[in-house]
Amino acid sequence: MLRRYFIISILCVFLLPVLVFSQDDKSFKIVPLGIMGGINESNLSAYMVAATGTSDYICFDAGTLHYGIEKAINNNVFNIPAEQVLKKYIRGYFISHAHLDHVSGLIINSPDDTAKIIYGLASCLETIKTHYFTWESWANFTDEGEAPLLKKYHYQVLRPDSSTAIKNTEMSVKVYPLSHSNLQSTAFLVNSNNAYILYLGDVGPDEIEKSNSLHNLWQAISPFIKSKKLKAIMIETSFPNEQPDKTLFGHLTPNWLMKEMDDLAALTGVDALKGFNLIITHVKPPQVNIDKLKSQLKAQNKLRFNLIFPKQGREIDL
Repeated sequence: MLRRYFIISILCVFLLPVLVFSQDDKSFKIVPLGIMGGINESNLSAYMVAATGTSDYICFDAGTLHYGIEKAINNNVFNIPAEQVLKKYIRGYFISHAHLDHVSGLIINSPDDTAKIIYGLASCLETIKTHYFTWESWANFTDEGEAPLLKKYHYQVLRPDSSTAIKNTEMSVKVYPLSHSNLQSTAFLVNSNNAYILYLGDVGPDEIEKSNSLHNLWQAISPFIKSKKLKAIMIETSFPNEQPDKTLFGHLTPNWLMKEMDDLAALTGVDALKGFNLIITHVKPPQVNIDKLKSQLKAQNKLRFNLIFPKQGREIDL
């Protein structure tokens, strides 16, 4: 009996700190409200993200809000009504670009929302101001643009040369312009207590886009990967490899994603990417294509990323 007590005591001494560390090591929680691009209006790009231990969420893009929140409630992520999650938990919207599949939830839910900030690059916010929150398209729930102004939302322009504190949270953000065919998209690097998460809106490969935007982004974030401060990259893969380059329209395939990851590996070293969290977003229906691109990504994962395929309404802890 004494010997068994001694063994248990030793195990507690060695294992308990490991268990405590594994829980404390979590920095972010992600609630996918919508994970797809394309035709399913109930499941379009939107990701609630908060620092672990808080309910102060931001929302990366806002294609689907209410339906995704309901799915999260059904999965026991939230225990308050959906309208209260929208009003109390989401502190601001970070819109990568103004295509409808990234903003429609924000527009439709605006009458029932509370006062918040819409963050984005100047070009993105200008499109929202002049095309969506106008009285011909919808009511103007913002404090700029076409009168009368309902003043629920405030536009905040993000500039790539500076870090911005996120109101009503303890997080900050830095932005990087991306190339999305004929449009400027955005990558958001969010900092919470010196831990980071990176979200990319729609983006095409540098080679096809005739751009250096992704390479510049990899240069900027590679030190955070090497220091293990970056918890994940959330990046799109819209089409399987069979999609011709001429009809990518500013998106990635598994081939092109892994080519970009090779560029990143040249900056970080291969070992730094083993087990690193790569969250795949913006997969496009039909399901047969989604299944194909997932299989291709797994087969081409020579850098040994931890590939994560989010599910609508199911929390991811990192």
